[in-house]
Amino acid sequence: AARAMAAWARAVRGLLLDVSGVLYDSGGDGGVPIAGSVEAVRRIKASGLKLRFCTNETQATREKFVKKLQGLGFDISVAEVTAPAPAACRILKERSLRPHLLVHNDLVPEFSEIDKTNPNCVVIGDAAENFTYANLNEAFRVLIGMEKPVLISLGRGRYYKETDGLKLDVGAYMKALEYACDVQAEVVGKPSKMFFESALAEMGVPPEQAIMIGDDIESDVGGAQRCGMRALQVRTGKYRPCDENHPHVKPDAYVNNLAEAVDIILQQL
Repeated sequence: AARAMAAWARAVRGLLLDVSGVLYDSGGDGGVPIAGSVEAVRRIKASGLKLRFCTNETQATREKFVKKLQGLGFDISVAEVTAPAPAACRILKERSLRPHLLVHNDLVPEFSEIDKTNPNCVVIGDAAENFTYANLNEAFRVLIGMEKPVLISLGRGRYYKETDGLKLDVGAYMKALEYACDVQAEVVGKPSKMFFESALAEMGVPPEQAIMIGDDIESDVGGAQRCGMRALQVRTGKYRPCDENHPHVKPDAYVNNLAEAVDIILQQL
């Protein structure tokens, strides 16, 4: 009965789901779905709730990423995914910026329409194995040679979970360049307000009628709450028990996994 009374689950019209750590754990082998998540997505869609997949994934184009998730059994299409690279491309075009890219090779096609000659900014994503000293130093040289350096980061995550353990994320390398060049990066992706707002706009749902579900206490939960959304933390993915004593961010609820969250939300409809 207590679960049926979950006040945080009331008056919901839209759900935003983080992908890595909520739907699946990524890995060199393509990754594995988190138990119950494939079914949970199917149930959300059947319920008529609006749904966006809100990811900071920047190791692949959305097309490739979505194909992988479909292969794991998820009902998901590119049109339902809000991701940092397309948002970054909009900014680059609006501001006539020509990026030097420090990104994963598989992400490069997302920038195919963008002029990259004679760069006047650096775009950094989760480059994984491409984060070599030589590549970081090259990005550093582009920035330090500018009068007003512009660094655009596709997220600011500290680490994420793969099947074989935790991995350093883009935020660690973003901080290195910020420190070396005395510059402040502009973050595109979670937890940026613009990113969540565009996901809400795509759903046509106001923030107070939406819930974000993620495994990252800062980017997912903190970012969504600052936009006026409710936010849940799942105890899957990179979740660690110490997240429950976070000094600033208090999720509206903790749930063991996506399936449990969906159970509670659908009971309230």
